Amino acid sequence: MTMSMPRRDPNAPVGAIARTSSEVSSRSGSDDVSVSFEFFPPKTGAAEDRLWSAIEKLEPFAPDFVSVTYGAGGSTRERTHRTVERMARETSFTPAAHLTCVDAPRAEIDAIAQDYWDAGIRHIVALRGDPTEGIGERYQPHPDGYDYASELVAGLKNIADFEVSVSAYPELHPESSDWRAEIDNLKRKIDAGATRAITQFFFSPDIFWRFQDRVLDAGLDIPIVPGLMLQPNVKGLQRMSSLCGVAVPDWYVELFEGLDGDPLTRDMLTASLMSELTAELYDRGVRQYHLYTLNRAEIAGAVARVLGMHRRTQLVR
Repeated sequence: MTMSMPRRDPNAPVGAIARTSSEVSSRSGSDDVSVSFEFFPPKTGAAEDRLWSAIEKLEPFAPDFVSVTYGAGGSTRERTHRTVERMARETSFTPAAHLTCVDAPRAEIDAIAQDYWDAGIRHIVALRGDPTEGIGERYQPHPDGYDYASELVAGLKNIADFEVSVSAYPELHPESSDWRAEIDNLKRKIDAGATRAITQFFFSPDIFWRFQDRVLDAGLDIPIVPGLMLQPNVKGLQRMSSLCGVAVPDWYVELFEGLDGDPLTRDMLTASLMSELTAELYDRGVRQYHLYTLNRAEIAGAVARVLGMHRRTQLVR
């Protein structure tokens, strides 16, 4: 599904939810909204059971695609590969595999990509990747590898006609010097063959609108898909956000105060807040959403329902 980005109406009011989540659900449907889910590969047998339980619960929503991540430095490459191939074999999902430049020569990355193509995987999420030592450390390209995501995108397109998604940063990548550098980097990835950009998570719709305007003003016209983080652990969210350069509003944090021992309320609150964010985005024309599920079906399923995805019908194998 390909959609052009809607340009924000400069006269539209900001700072309030203009349409309730129930109204979004009543107006949306399978021909209107596209949702993708992101999972991470399991490290233990118990985690694998939880992942596949989440997959079973989310499969009826018929997402446009599902993606499977790498760990820092490409540390879960093998598990990612196994998980993606099993999804392709055993579910109705269209899986997309994350592939990074980190700590691998081009020949190895090319071989992985070819294996994916041979296994029927047609969609790659192409990323530079986090430094081997972790987020916040200095990135060092592999001497025989792809230096950056734009080179990886071009390499993938030379191997086969992959659909390629890339990343975008509404609040600047932590290593970007300014907005010109940020947008120039996104343009290089698009020029190399990217067909979609999925954003880092954010909490204010105005952050997304301002970023989208920058992209459009630069003459770039591929879908910019907002990424929504479904993390009910606000302390973990703050740690992650500080590394990624994402601002977590004080009001958001305050809503979770006193809930450390109440996971059910945290889950409900997260689902409600993310549903309100989708309502604001939907009201101004956004129709594609990427949900960072953290392998948790309950919150992702609630947000997907708000978007009307439960109306989709499919045959589940």
